[in-house]
Amino acid sequence: MRVFSEIPRAKRLRGRRQVAALVSISLLAGCGVLSSEGSDEEEQITVGTMSAPSTLDPAKAWDSSWELYRNVFQTLLSFPSGATEPEPDAAESCGFKDSSSTVFTCELREGLRFSDGDELDAAAVKYSFDRMRTLDEKKIVKGGPMGLLGSLDKVETKGKRTVIFRLKKPDATFPFVLATPAMSIVDPQEYPADRLREGNEITGSGPYTLQAYARNEKAELLKNDRYKGAADIKNDAVTIRYFKKSSAMVDALKAKQIDVTFRGLDSQDIVTMQGRGRREQDIELVEGAGTEIRYLVFNTKDPWIRKLPVRRAFAQVIDRGAIAHNIYKDTVEPLYSMVPRGLTGHATGFFDEYGNPSAAKAKRILTQAGINEPVPLTLWYTSDRYGSATAKEFAELKRQLEASGLFRITLKNRPWTEFQEGYSKGEYPVFGRGWFPDFPDADNYIAPFVGPENVLNTPYPSREITDQLLPRERREEDRGAVIGDFERAQEILVDDVRLLPLWQGKQYIMSSEEIAGGERALDPSAIMMMWELQRKTSW
Repeated sequence: MRVFSEIPRAKRLRGRRQVAALVSISLLAGCGVLSSEGSDEEEQITVGTMSAPSTLDPAKAWDSSWELYRNVFQTLLSFPSGATEPEPDAAESCGFKDSSSTVFTCELREGLRFSDGDELDAAAVKYSFDRMRTLDEKKIVKGGPMGLLGSLDKVETKGKRTVIFRLKKPDATFPFVLATPAMSIVDPQEYPADRLREGNEITGSGPYTLQAYARNEKAELLKNDRYKGAADIKNDAVTIRYFKKSSAMVDALKAKQIDVTFRGLDSQDIVTMQGRGRREQDIELVEGAGTEIRYLVFNTKDPWIRKLPVRRAFAQVIDRGAIAHNIYKDTVEPLYSMVPRGLTGHATGFFDEYGNPSAAKAKRILTQAGINEPVPLTLWYTSDRYGSATAKEFAELKRQLEASGLFRITLKNRPWTEFQEGYSKGEYPVFGRGWFPDFPDADNYIAPFVGPENVLNTPYPSREITDQLLPRERREEDRGAVIGDFERAQEILVDDVRLLPLWQGKQYIMSSEEIAGGERALDPSAIMMMWELQRKTSW
C-alpha cells in the first residue's frame, strides 16, 4: 500500500515552489517577542473577516464558508501550515491501495469523538459522504461540494476504523479533495440524511467547538478538548467577527476591538498600512503570494451573450492593468488564464489571443458578425462577499466597455446569498465571481467550471476537457508531467470565452503587534487556521 504522506522528495520540492510562502512585513520596531505559552490566563483571539458563512451545513457550501468549517469540523486529510501536500488529520494514515489510483483507503485515529461525545468511526465517515450524495441527487443542494466528487463511486467500511473509497476512474487529485473542508465529517445523530441541518449549531470534531453564532455578526469558538488530530492549538478561544466594510474592520483593529483582520481588506487600506510611519508601530502587515482569482462568467442562455463575437469583443476591450492599478492599487495583478501564476500549468492565453485592449479590434469582431449597434448587457456582482472595491471594479468595467462605444452596460448587485440563488437560476447574462482554490493544483481552476453541471450552475459543455484532458491528467501523480493537458484546456477556454479571468490576488493579514502566527495561519486555499494564532509577550 502506498501511504499518501510518504511523498517523493522531488514532488515535495515542486509543491513548495508552487505556492510561495508568506512573508511578514513588520511595521513595528523595538524588542523581540516570546509566545505566551505557559500563561495561566485564557488565550483568546478575535479575528475580523468579510467572509461570513452562507450556511452552517458543510453539505451545502462550496464557498468561503469553509473558513469556519476548517476550524470546527475535521477531515480525513488536511494541509498543515506551509504544506502543499495533504497529510492525515482524522485519519492516522491514508493511501492508494492499487497501482491504478482507484482504491483509496484511510485508517482512522483511535478514540475519535464529536464535540457532543458521540463516537466518530468509519460509519460516520461513510454517512457524511453518502449524505452529500443524497442531498445532491434529491436536488436539495444545488451547486454544492458533491461537484468535487465526480470520480467517487462508493464508500465502504471495514470495522470501526477503516474507510475505503472506490473510484470510478483514476484520480490523483482525490487526496487533495479529501483535505477540503467540503469533506467535513458530520455526526449522523445530528445531521439528517435527507435534509440540511437547520439552526445555529455545529457538531464537529475539529480543533474548536462553536459556542455561539449570530449570522453575519460573529462566531464564538472554544478549544475542543476532545480533538485528536494534526493541529497544534496555540490559543484557547477565538471570536470571529463578520464585517461588511474593510474600513470598519481596520478601524476595529486600530481600536483593539479585534486582533487580526483577514479576507476582504480594501486595497486602499492595505496601501495606507504599507506607507505607515514609525510613529504608528502597533500593527503588523503580513503579505504573500496568493492563489485567489477574480473572473467573469458568461451565461449563453442570454440572447446576446450566446453570440461568440459578442464575448470575444468584450474580452478584447477589457483592460486588466487599469483594474489592477486604478482600483486595487497594485495589490492584485492582471491574470490572462484561469490558472494563476505560480502553479504548474499557468499560461497567458488571453493575452496571446487578444494582446492589449483595443476598441478598434473589438469593433471589427462585431462588424464582421453583422452587429453594428451597441450591445446592451447587464453585469451582476455580489455586494458583500469580496470586499468594498468590487463595486468600483464593476464601475471600471462599465466605463471601459462603454468608452469603446460598442456596449451599453447596466450594473446590478445583490447580497451574496441572493446573488448565489440568482446565478443558480440562470438569471444573469454576465456575473462576477471569485475563486479561492479547493487545493493548489491547476485541475482545481478548470474542472469545477466546465461540464453540464458545475459549481456555477451555468452549463458549459466541453467534451475534450471533461472526457479527455481531465481524465488523462488525473491518472498522473507527477503533476509536472501534465502541463501539456492543462495548456490545451486553457486554449479551449480562450477559444470559447465562457469564462474571462481578470486578476490574481495577493494575501494580506493585518494584526496587532501582540499577535504571532499570522504567517503560518493560511493554508494553500487561503483559509485561516485559527489555531496558529497566539499572543506574544515581551522579553
